[in-house]
Amino acid sequence: MRSRILRPLPFVVLFAFVAVSQARADDAAAPKNEFLKFVDDGQGGGKLETAIVTYRNDAGATVHLVAAVHIADQSYYDGLNKTFKGYDAVLYEMVKPKDAEPPQPGEERSNSMISVIQRFMKDTLDLKFQLDAIDYTAPNFVHADLDAETFAKMEEERGESIWTLMLQQMIKQMMNPPENQQEIGLGDLLQALTSPDHARQLKLLLGRQFSDIETQMSGFGGTVLLTERNKACFKVLDQELTNGKQNLGIFYGAGHMSEMEKMLLKRGFHKTGSEWRIAWNMTDDARPDDATGDKPKAEKKQKGDADKDSNGIIKIEYVR
Repeated sequence: MRSRILRPLPFVVLFAFVAVSQARADDAAAPKNEFLKFVDDGQGGGKLETAIVTYRNDAGATVHLVAAVHIADQSYYDGLNKTFKGYDAVLYEMVKPKDAEPPQPGEERSNSMISVIQRFMKDTLDLKFQLDAIDYTAPNFVHADLDAETFAKMEEERGESIWTLMLQQMIKQMMNPPENQQEIGLGDLLQALTSPDHARQLKLLLGRQFSDIETQMSGFGGTVLLTERNKACFKVLDQELTNGKQNLGIFYGAGHMSEMEKMLLKRGFHKTGSEWRIAWNMTDDARPDDATGDKPKAEKKQKGDADKDSNGIIKIEYVR
């Protein structure tokens, strides 16, 4: 029987991203909307992908929900920086002191446990920090989150904390594990850690755990961490729309997006399209040369490749 001792590991990683929350659906019969997925290539590799989903209202305003993971490949952030230049405003998440500027790339961060885990995961998985790779100085970037003082006060009033919420969800999943989710055994972890391409192998183990993130991260609806921050973001969105902005992006962790979609639909927006960005590339092309003794293989052109551009954008849907 395989050990379940590492089942909580995906929660640690998700909390390290600060993309830790996924709203529970109000209607169990509602269709599931994905904003983060693992795509297995059937050859021992795969990709972790995040969605940009677009919505439009009858007045012609467009809002893009840009789901993010907070440590990812440099190419992922390069593509987002390019995309963001085309938006009138980019509403971004960041719980920071009131009126404080975002930290500069490479700037020393907090020594909190979350920051320690982030630094560990970045180095271990050979990934980049979002704060180091995204240009927060761009003139169209608009802070759209709770400030740190308000966030701390609201959590204290409600008796909430990131760690108690995480513990509750870990216990819930251990008691009711998602169906068809691959467990990480101790042997799997040791094999990945000792592999010549250990960063890629570890990402594959963790990436597969995100195949059912909605189930894993359910239960955070109504919390400060999720709902109150979403409300703060939408106050800014309403103001930007009032100011005449017509093409806006909301750049938040993937766990916020299900609830944000419902908030947009209630405001009269309808979904018009979606595309997927490659956040972690764990295909054979991403394998380092010294892991196999061979140079990376050239990607074979497949039917439908015309829909994928040089930034790794895969357009998969257009509605209305």
